[in-house]
Amino acid sequence: MHNAERPLDPVQTGTLANGAALAAFLAAGIGSFAMGLILVLNETGIFAPPTLYGPSGGVSGRTTLTVVVWLLAWAILHFRWKDRQLEPRRVALGTFVLIAFGILATFPPAWALM
Repeated sequence: MHNAERPLDPVQTGTLANGAALAAFLAAGIGSFAMGLILVLNETGIFAPPTLYGPSGGVSGRTTLTVVVWLLAWAILHFRWKDRQLEPRRVALGTFVLIAFGILATFPPAWALM
């Protein structure tokens, strides 16, 4: 097993695993990126999520799909990382990059570049 990702026994090491917390952080980044990607796909006409609530229009389908992606990412990462000690810097960097791309993709000038 890689040194940065090792199962921990808190009794022996006196250290708690940080994998569950880092899974939540990275899942937030994945959810943000998913929102931007779904929005870009919708605006370019490649993929149009269904309208789930008429008065809100297409935003209901986009946000619901984003929440599903976020929850799936969180569940999968939590299951895989819950007993591990991970390098927080790498996860934080990945999270911030995903959030930045997700936010960038929600601005109409970015759609023109696609």
